[in-house]
Amino acid sequence: MSWAKYAIEALQQGKTVEIRPRGHSMRGKVNDGDRVTVAPCLPEALRVGDIVLVRVRGTDFLHLIQAIDGERFLIGNNRGGTNGWVGPNALYGKAIQVRADEATQ
Repeated sequence: MSWAKYAIEALQQGKTVEIRPRGHSMRGKVNDGDRVTVAPCLPEALRVGDIVLVRVRGTDFLHLIQAIDGERFLIGNNRGGTNGWVGPNALYGKAIQVRADEATQ
């Protein structure tokens, strides 16, 4: 089961969610354990540099939009890595707020 399952279900119902992603691939934008508020979004409102909750090849990520080509979005991390291109149906929500984990400050 994906760590993002419940967040994705809530976003698909039009609800805003808060998640605490783990890992270091987004360090500098989203650090390990930060609180991230994710809201439903329209694909046409997304821009390069937005942080999105997305599924790429069956894996869920909170990663960046690195490029947009028509209705395709190139997804990657904040360390130069790319995950691949996805269509609008793979995008579940956009990060609208990132708050540092108080324990790491």
